[in-house]
Amino acid sequence: MNVALDSKLDGKLLAERAAAELEEAGPQEIIQWAADTFGDRLCLTSSMADALMVDLVSKVRPGIDVIFLDTGYHFAETIGTRDAVEQIYDITLINATPQRSVAEQDRDLGPRLHGRNPEICCHLRKVEPLQRALEPYDAWVSGLRRDEAVTRRNVGVVQWDPRKKMVKVNPIARWTQEDVDTYMEENSVLVNPLQYDGYPSIGCAPCTRPVAPGEDPRSGRWAGMGKTECGIHL
Repeated sequence: MNVALDSKLDGKLLAERAAAELEEAGPQEIIQWAADTFGDRLCLTSSMADALMVDLVSKVRPGIDVIFLDTGYHFAETIGTRDAVEQIYDITLINATPQRSVAEQDRDLGPRLHGRNPEICCHLRKVEPLQRALEPYDAWVSGLRRDEAVTRRNVGVVQWDPRKKMVKVNPIARWTQEDVDTYMEENSVLVNPLQYDGYPSIGCAPCTRPVAPGEDPRSGRWAGMGKTECGIHL
């Protein structure tokens, strides 16, 4: 059965069948399935740590909407990468912003909320803005990989997100870091310069530190806070 052609399937069943059929497929085939299935109701999210997913997806779906969560706490290098990506790649950039500015959040909830309660800060500046930004779409593409963290070991190439009630497409879920490095080198993919300074995983500036050689690449995120995910992918 071709899941892309069966319009009678509900989202959860569609995702389950697509996951089974596409488990061994390459990223381009998975992206093509998503583009054929959802058309303009498909978007991509990017943290702008690099342009890997932008490069992959825009080659299959030129002009795709790319959602960037502009939290107000980003490194200058991340904002610069976002601006460069918009200029270089065939995409439509969408900046999703929190309902409060950083100054308004400090006024209403006290300064340095990210240090006192990172869960609430991430919810207000990432989870809730993304939820609003995703409302016009039926599916979204992310760059999640199974080898990134224990919490991501069971990520499907296609899955149903029950909280957002939409299909989530993870075309490089089965890729290793070596696969990523090879693709980026062969395709001259744009990279956030912070990666050359010891930041393999880049989030908001107050909650991200460089990691030493041999450390877990995500150990620099929320270091010492007992937190490993912002909440978007859980």
